[in-house]
Amino acid sequence: MTTPPPPPHIELDGLPATEETLWIPALYGFGHFTALQVRDGRVRGLGLHLARLDAANRELFALPLDGDRVRELVRHALDGAGRRDASVRVNAYLPPGATCTTLMVTVREPAVMPSGAQSLMSVPYTRTAPHIKRPGEFGQTYYGVLAGRAGFDDALLTAPGGVVTEGAITNIGFRDGTSVVWPDAPALTGITMTLLEQGLERAGRPSVRRPVTLDGPDGVGRFSAAFVCNSQGIAPVRRIDDTVFPVDDELMKELGAVYDSAPEDTV
Repeated sequence: MTTPPPPPHIELDGLPATEETLWIPALYGFGHFTALQVRDGRVRGLGLHLARLDAANRELFALPLDGDRVRELVRHALDGAGRRDASVRVNAYLPPGATCTTLMVTVREPAVMPSGAQSLMSVPYTRTAPHIKRPGEFGQTYYGVLAGRAGFDDALLTAPGGVVTEGAITNIGFRDGTSVVWPDAPALTGITMTLLEQGLERAGRPSVRRPVTLDGPDGVGRFSAAFVCNSQGIAPVRRIDDTVFPVDDELMKELGAVYDSAPEDTV
């Protein structure tokens, strides 16, 4: 029998969650978040996470979000949970009548993306304001569930015309033999994706953004390999619908080395 994971440690504005304060995320879902993996109190791309939170907060609430405040609350929640290694999620809300952003920090066990090659089912779905990472995305969850029922690992979101945008909870990249190619389409630019772009540039292997479609001259079948990435890591893709990709061990090793070389910052 599988042992369920321990319940998460949740704090709102530095205080343990209560029945009263949990009404905020329960009733006021309009907000944004970032998800990060903490190892020994350090995070890759921490500055990118803080910048993402500040930019989204300004766009949604017309308020800045101080990075030092975020770091302090994350440190406090990690101490409260008694963890140095963790999956951390920082959610930002502005309940009606509030003049300051409420921050909810959730601390769970650390997570790592399964290393096995994934299969993706394409679905016709695009997110509103895809550049903002936000909670309660029904469509992504809905299509992810359908993909699982159909025997796939996850869903691949596509715009009209079969334009590939992103995975349900990942960014997707391809290899065309010489370059790493990211779909040039409206999507969330993930932190891991950004770290890979920066690292490839430092290594003299710049990646590019080009239109990618399910079929046609820009179709996924023209690529020699594919992979997905998010805050939990990087994994190869073995098929998209009926298009099969070999696992490119050289590519995965290179991406892993690039990601591991990204600087870590203390929370």
